[in-house]
Amino acid sequence: MTATPASLLPVVEIRHLGRAEYAPTWRAMQDFTAQRDDTTFDEIWMVDHPPVYTLGVAARAQHLPRGANDIPIVKTDRGGQITYHGPGQLVAYLLLDLRRRELSVRPLITLMERAVIDLLGDYGISAETRANAPGVYVGNAKIAALGLRIRHGCCYHGLALNVEMDLQPFVAIDPCGYPGLPVTQLCDLGISDSIATVSERLVQQLIGQLNS
Repeated sequence: MTATPASLLPVVEIRHLGRAEYAPTWRAMQDFTAQRDDTTFDEIWMVDHPPVYTLGVAARAQHLPRGANDIPIVKTDRGGQITYHGPGQLVAYLLLDLRRRELSVRPLITLMERAVIDLLGDYGISAETRANAPGVYVGNAKIAALGLRIRHGCCYHGLALNVEMDLQPFVAIDPCGYPGLPVTQLCDLGISDSIATVSERLVQQLIGQLNS
């Protein structure tokens, strides 16, 4: 099979947003997707968020936070259940025209998972996926969560990779709807790279997967 020349591949613009509040970022993704047309470049937004729980469209009451804390809860339009975002967790939002890329949802999920697995592999960490439980796992612990929304053939939302964060807020919920699911992060696996360095490396993995 002949590879597509790089000059003919859809352009992907990378935006590094730094630390940004969740709700305005989500609304900006919705607006971007609603306003894009056939000439709009795809984008990947790299960001981390102040502490927030987000609920996917399938979220159930029994998985919500237990006990008192001050972390806000936002009901969003991505797939999946509840998760936590906080400082030190790297979030990659993929705003892609799937029709133009001739890409459907399941292959896109596989692509995102593979980008994370290959990134971890470069650090010497063996990771894997699980059937019927999107995300990336190291041993029994989840290190990356995925969630998407598709509208008019385009996607937004994306993946969250735990780099160096406070994992305690995960204890109050059933992460991604799984009671007792342990979570882990790069710094606990011996990786000292900053979130900025991991961000650059993850972007390269995502672009490589999208262009393969």
